[in-house]
Amino acid sequence: MKDSQKVNGGSRSIYWSGGSKGGVGKSMLTMALLDFIHAKGNRPFLIECDTSNPDVYKSYKDEVESELINLDERDGWIHLVNVCDAHRDSTIVVNTAARNNYSVSNYSGTLAGGLEELQRKLVSLWVINRQRDSLELLKEFMEAIPDAAVHVVRNGYFGEEKKFELYNGSKTKELIEAKGGKSVTFPELADRVADDLYTRRLSIGAAGQKLPIGNRMELRRWQGDVKKVLEEIVD
Repeated sequence: MKDSQKVNGGSRSIYWSGGSKGGVGKSMLTMALLDFIHAKGNRPFLIECDTSNPDVYKSYKDEVESELINLDERDGWIHLVNVCDAHRDSTIVVNTAARNNYSVSNYSGTLAGGLEELQRKLVSLWVINRQRDSLELLKEFMEAIPDAAVHVVRNGYFGEEKKFELYNGSKTKELIEAKGGKSVTFPELADRVADDLYTRRLSIGAAGQKLPIGNRMELRRWQGDVKKVLEEIVD
């Protein structure tokens, strides 16, 4: 990692776990990001924007510095920038809510305008399923924040890479990769283990200690696969 991208153990990136719709896997990706960043020796800071159903916040608030911020309002975006400034030694991970892109389109200029002074870059890890609206929402996000680096994360829960035909053959994919973005496939975690994480409000680290041995071995396998994927797109 270049020195300009890392200060005192924190990445200079703000990681935006996006997708704009529910059920695509944003929360699981965010949990994997927090786990990955911590394992690399960096200090993650979680900004949870799903204030109505803050699953990731509830699982990680006792292990990771965290804050709930509502980005449906302009004040939330102002506060987001201030939090990023106050935690310059941390790697910021933003878990976005299942909303449309209205607030991004109308208020994101506050964040985009502050990136240079913060000396950070915005990196969106955009999770998609195999439906067309995933691509439409992605295009809206890219239009709203054109300077963000964007990587697309095909959620393997919805099938193997070749089944994402709409995205794989799209102009959007060509545009993202022409700008240096990558298209990766996020590995599937067995339902019974994923259910444990959510229903018991466990972080990945806590689950690795508390779950039955078979579940822990599945979690460990998944962590290894996730590590290979995130190493491609995370500093």
